[in-house]
Order: sequence, then C-alpha cells, then structure tokens
Amino acid sequence: MLKEYASLRRRPFLTPVWILGFLGLFALGVAAWAVREASTTLVLVTRHAEKLADAVADPALSPAGLARAQRLASLLGDAPRELAVDAVFVTQWQRTASTALSLATRLGIPVIPVAAEDLAGLEARIRREYRGRRVLVIAHSDSVPVIVADLSQGAKVPPIADGEYGAVYLVAIPRWSRPSVLAMRLP
Repeated sequence: MLKEYASLRRRPFLTPVWILGFLGLFALGVAAWAVREASTTLVLVTRHAEKLADAVADPALSPAGLARAQRLASLLGDAPRELAVDAVFVTQWQRTASTALSLATRLGIPVIPVAAEDLAGLEARIRREYRGRRVLVIAHSDSVPVIVADLSQGAKVPPIADGEYGAVYLVAIPRWSRPSVLAMRLP
C-alpha cells in the first residue's frame, strides 16, 4: 500500500513537466509554420512599350517599342533562373503581349493573358497562385495606377501620360504586414 501511495505522489509532480514539453513542441511547430508562410510576393507593374500611331483598335509596337521591349528583356532576363521573374501577365491586346514576348522567351516562362477589364481577378490570381514569387504585369496607362493602388492597398500613383512609357512600379506584398511600392523609370 505504501508503494501505491508513493507512485501517486510522483505523477502530479511530473505532469507539469510533460505539459510544458508538449506546449513547447506545439509552439515550435507554430513558429516553423509562421516562418514558412512569411513570404513576400514581388509584382512589377509597367505599361506596354510604344505602339504604332495607327488608327486600328489593336496597334502593334513601333520600332521604338520593340527596342524598349528588348531593353526590358535584357534588364529582367539576365538574372539567374532562381532570381528571375516567374510569370508575366498581359492583357488581351497585342501590344502588351509583344512587350512581354522577348522576356518570356529568354526566361522560358508563361505569358498569361487576362482581360483588361478584370483587374480584380488579376490581383486575386497573383495573391492566390503566385504568393511568394516574382511576377511582371504589363498593362495600360489607365490600368497601371489602379493595379498598383489595389495591390499596395492604397498607394497614390500619379496618372500615366499618353507619351510616357518608362514608368515601372515594384509592389512588395509581404504575408504579415502592409505592402510597399517602389517607383522606377526605365530608359
């Protein structure tokens, strides 16, 4: 009988140790999950290159526009594959696809067409399918400020003039804090 009493007295003493051990393992698992999920999505948003002054609804790129598309491909396409752009989103118009073609060919990445009027769908797709990756969006003068403002949760982006083609915005979307924007100008 004394033996049973002695074992009962030891169990309550060890129970807090086991509970603390399990809580420590649980906290370690939560911390590992949080570190894994703490990714940042990088989104480059720019306007298509210079287009021909044709009166058609979907003009092609001008020679200056083709040269700008080549400069964009040189700038973003020379990075090592693990540091390069993962996908390029373009609208249904040929000037955006032509701007992306050199870069996509150089990197071997997909050019994903989206409807120019479905900006909310584009942003949701980037957040859902490309979280923690690097994406280039080639859009139009009226939609670039809207895309940047929506992805950054309200950054004030000035309107893009008709003759302005070099503006590029880098939107960093971290998992756990507010997005930030960096404005650049390509030559």
